[in-house]
Amino acid sequence: MQSHRTSARSPFVFDLRELGRQPGAMREHRRSVPVGAKLGLDLIAVPEGASLDLDLRLESVSEGVLVTGTVSAPLTGQCGRCLDPIRDELTVEMCELFAYANSTTDETSEQDEVHRVDGDLLDVEPMVRDAIVLALPWTPLCRPDCPGLCPDCGQRLEDLPADHTHQRLDPRWAALAAFTQPEDGAEQ
Repeated sequence: MQSHRTSARSPFVFDLRELGRQPGAMREHRRSVPVGAKLGLDLIAVPEGASLDLDLRLESVSEGVLVTGTVSAPLTGQCGRCLDPIRDELTVEMCELFAYANSTTDETSEQDEVHRVDGDLLDVEPMVRDAIVLALPWTPLCRPDCPGLCPDCGQRLEDLPADHTHQRLDPRWAALAAFTQPEDGAEQ
């Protein structure tokens, strides 16, 4: 059970006593919650110490509490093409059922299939973390048309002239190139 982990002092935890268990009862909550540790991937993440803006609606239903709403977070990272720094904002919509103990949903689902209400406390942190990490882009870009880096010299293509090229020799013909090069001391 998760009762030993849920702390009423966590800003991610909501006390459900004021909501009640009458289906249809609803409460809206808006709060800013600090991120304890970096949340994301190597190229893009919500930085440690940033604030997550939660705009949630908790609605009592027969099987538990339905949590819907959005979470907004600042992002920092690097462009996946040119490696320039990125600063952006991410907003993710969420919808998740938290089952009451001994409800049909609680009894018919595995422990990791559904979130659960812990007594009168509801901890949205796992749901928020999952929603943010799953919404992060696989390849963050500084802009959609970023040309990236030159694969030969590593310079930003945007900073190079339009006619920038490198002479490439097909590796299958590389051995033949030695025949066209004069040997030291040989006549031409």
